[in-house]
Amino acid sequence: MKTSDFYYDLPQELIAQTPLERRDGSRLLTMNRTTGQLSHEHFYNICSYLNPGDTLVLNDSRVLPARLLGHRVPTGGAVELLLLKDCGNGLWECLARPGRKLKPGSEVSFGNDELTAVIEEDLLEGKKLVRFHYEGIFLEVLERLGKMPLPPYIKEELQDGERYQTVYSRVTGSAAAPTAGLHFTTDLLEQIKASGVNLAYVTLHVGLGTFRPVSAEDISDHQMHSEFCMMSQETADLLNRTRENGKRIICVGTTSCRTIESLADEQGHFQEKSAWTNIFIYPGYRFKAMDALITNFHLPESTLIMLVSAFAGRENIMRAYQTAVEMKYRFFSFGDAMFLY
Repeated sequence: MKTSDFYYDLPQELIAQTPLERRDGSRLLTMNRTTGQLSHEHFYNICSYLNPGDTLVLNDSRVLPARLLGHRVPTGGAVELLLLKDCGNGLWECLARPGRKLKPGSEVSFGNDELTAVIEEDLLEGKKLVRFHYEGIFLEVLERLGKMPLPPYIKEELQDGERYQTVYSRVTGSAAAPTAGLHFTTDLLEQIKASGVNLAYVTLHVGLGTFRPVSAEDISDHQMHSEFCMMSQETADLLNRTRENGKRIICVGTTSCRTIESLADEQGHFQEKSAWTNIFIYPGYRFKAMDALITNFHLPESTLIMLVSAFAGRENIMRAYQTAVEMKYRFFSFGDAMFLY
């Protein structure tokens, strides 16, 4: 299949720039993937699509406030670093601006010298290896000095950083939010549990590669980035029990989907496990574990629209997206949601 098979025309004004005041107030486009039938709902009514004994799989990864604004020492020139990967002992892979001026040996300061850094090495694809120096706990320093690394299509400044975190986030490590989960409130999750639906948690730390466009003409030539994911024994047991009882495993977001499809064995059975995954799900893929999916609307020609097309059928998805555009749904990270079942 060609990358261009997954293109759709999206007016810029439909790209949501800010979250709605009410998390669960977003619209919900539902699709029966067998019949292709569409219906229009609000997210706060998601419970009516869930059945007792079903299990919702949620990615509890928390976004690292990984964008650091500082200055070069001693010139004072402005610097921006984006943390990508923790290499241990204060060493991080970063994207840096201005990259040309930050040569190995360059020194950088953030927050009145509360955090300093030295560029140690130039890496591939414009990345830098950076060593940080600080007192105390690095994550606490980041919480004070760092900013949310919002996707490039969001131009507005986010007023409340917690609106780019799910209410159940707890394991810090993502460069971007698992955005399908942004629609849930604590009250809605309690309502879901009270209705007899199970909640299971996995962790996948979302990398910036999630925004990398597919440049290959043939999608099978695309190389996926690797992301770290893990599943506890408690979650594995719950998913196995759900499957044995003939109930549905419903993933909240493509990251939860990629996690369980990476960690399931060929029979769709689970055990406690962690791994780096570069799974690429596109039409023709045979799903081993997922029965339904809650997801946001994804970028044209992205690996994520390919994933949802693999699950619900490309023609179904392209028609649903066209309907969403015509009905002026909000798109991408702070946008509306879909339920594919």
